Formats: sequence, structure tokens, C-alpha cells
Amino acid sequence: MSQTSPDRVRLNADALDLLAMAKESGAPPYESLTVEETRAATAAFTSSAGFPKVEVSRIEDIMLARRSDAAPLMGRIYTPLWRSARPSPAMIFFHGGGWVVGDLDSHDAVCRKLCSELGCIVLSVDYRLAPEHKFPAAADDAILAARWLFDHCDELDVDSSKIVLCGDSAGGNLAAVVALASARGLLPPVAYQVLIYPVTDLSTEHSSYMRVTEDFSLTASTMRWFRDIYLARPEDAADWRASPLRAETLSGAAPALVMTMHHDPLCDEGVAYAHRLIDEGAEVMHIHFSNHMHGLINMGGLIRDAEAAITIIVGAVRSALRPRPNAEAKPEHE
Repeated sequence: MSQTSPDRVRLNADALDLLAMAKESGAPPYESLTVEETRAATAAFTSSAGFPKVEVSRIEDIMLARRSDAAPLMGRIYTPLWRSARPSPAMIFFHGGGWVVGDLDSHDAVCRKLCSELGCIVLSVDYRLAPEHKFPAAADDAILAARWLFDHCDELDVDSSKIVLCGDSAGGNLAAVVALASARGLLPPVAYQVLIYPVTDLSTEHSSYMRVTEDFSLTASTMRWFRDIYLARPEDAADWRASPLRAETLSGAAPALVMTMHHDPLCDEGVAYAHRLIDEGAEVMHIHFSNHMHGLINMGGLIRDAEAAITIIVGAVRSALRPRPNAEAKPEHE
């Protein structure tokens, strides 16, 4: 009998149970399937493993723009039962899935939960997927969606100074790209960015690729499969819209929460991005889960710590958007 690796010993018990169930069911790795089979498998998994769907006031699918290829860019707007303020903050959410799988439905439960707990509008973006639409289609759609929200703040009763970007995995990549577009003056300023185990560097494989090679929810070989489907050309990996870590500068980027998982091939590039944001002047909260794997927030029905991850996100966003205390105000007892 082979000895369990030290890294595997430290994996959370709920996550170990999930991986054992997956192995028992004979679930094949994504890279052994067709794109269509992978999309179907993702839809089935997220519907069974995700958080219970909480109630919100209203959910509306809406066309955000008509692109040059005549296909509409769609989004889904979640309106909460209560508003934290009037006008309220808003969050733009970009779903994960390697730019190949996932959609508005795959992260519906997560968006409902964020909308409900933050008391703000959440706009989930149905950006184009590869291989039908290669890089930079997803990045272009992400920037276009953010521009739409800024243009419609008044009718949505949203405070344009309190727009938050959020995404997981490939969606974290898109949130980082939009934040850099904002820092470069291509969009109005964004207030905060939440990057959940983000892809930040497709130009090289960081050391965590060597650590996570099999038996996990996302492995190095699966990530290579996503990368090769997404990029139109290998040289695209050097473009900041594919690899934010390779941007010439991150100066002016919005304050950030960066969340990383040890058992994730993307771990080390996420850590590197958090450190570089700090080095270039951004305020950063970096939360690292030593005992979890990629995909945690989409496993709320099976892994209890997914609730902790959402709680951290909600707390960080609330703190970032809270008005600063008046430093000149004198204590009442003086």
C-alpha cells in the first residue's frame, strides 16, 4: 500500500470525503473529456455540491451589450431583499471554469448568497467561452460588462464609487484584468477586487503546478488543458489581459482580497500576485487556506469551510466600503 503524501494528510476532511466519492464514482479528469462533456459534468457537479439557494428579491437576465459579432453579451442581476445603503454598492461577478466551462447557472447559488449577505446588487456576467471564442474574448466581455454597470448606476440605485469586482479561478483572472483596466483609465475607478484562487500567470508554471498533479479538483494537467483551449496563440500568455502578473505595472490597482488554496496548481501565482500588488502600493488582504483545494466556494453543500470563505469575502467587502472615520473628530469625553 502506497504511503499518503504529507500534503494529502493536511487536506480538510470534508474535501477528502468529496475526493473519495469522486474516485469511487469513476469521474474522469476534464482533460480526458470533450468540451461538451466537461460542460455537462460541471453543471451536474455544481448543482449537487453547491450552497442551498437563498432567496433574493429579484433575479433578471438582461442584455448588457451587442458585440461586434452580433451576439448579445448577457448578464444576470440579483437584487437583494434589503439594501445596505441607498444608493447601494454593487458587485460584478465573473464565474470560474477555465474560460471553457461554467455559466450564469454554475455560480447562481454563490451569487445569491453574496447578494443576500452584502445587501447589494450583484451582476453576474455571461462572458464568451473558448474554444468557440478564444482570448481575448472573455477579457473584452468582462471590461464591457463593467462599463455597462457604470453607465447604469442611476437606474439600478447603485453608488458608482462602490463597485466591487469578484471572481473565482478564471473569473478571478477576469476580475484582476478589469481592475487593471480601471487603473489604466479604461474604466472609472473600482472600489475593491476579490480574487478567489485566481489565474494570474499563463506564461509559466509556478511551483504549485508540481505539487498538485493528480486526484484533486483541479490538477496541473487540467489547467494546461484549459490554457491551451483558451489562448489563440502561445504568445498570448504574455499579454496582461491573460496574465495580470506579467503586466508592466500594477500601480493604481484597487484594494484587494486575494484568496489562495494550498492544494491548487494556481496557489503560487495567486500568492505572487498578492505580493506584487502590495509591493506596488495596493492595500491587500491575503487569506491562505492551507488545508483546501481549488473550487471551495462552489462546494458549499459538501465542504463546511466554504461558508467561512464566503464570510471572509463579505466581511472584507463591508470593511472596504465602510466610510472612513473622521480622523479629526475629537472623542466625546474631551
